[in-house]
Amino acid sequence: MRFINIFTLVLVIVGGLNWGLVGLFSFDLVAAIFGVGSGLARIVYILVGLSAAWQIIPLFSVMGSGEFAAGQNR
Repeated sequence: MRFINIFTLVLVIVGGLNWGLVGLFSFDLVAAIFGVGSGLARIVYILVGLSAAWQIIPLFSVMGSGEFAAGQNR
């Protein structure tokens, strides 16, 4: 489970950085690497989206454990 959490977190970070590049410079790094409209680019986008959905699980886990609230009282 730990590997999946780390792998999906890395994909979410890659996706976030890609969106940052799109917003700042209108440059889509994934499309530049794999080709615009290619099947590989589409797979990367799908994996990033699924990774974001997967990362909701650890988020709610931390929020439910009280760890999140404890960190806000600092």
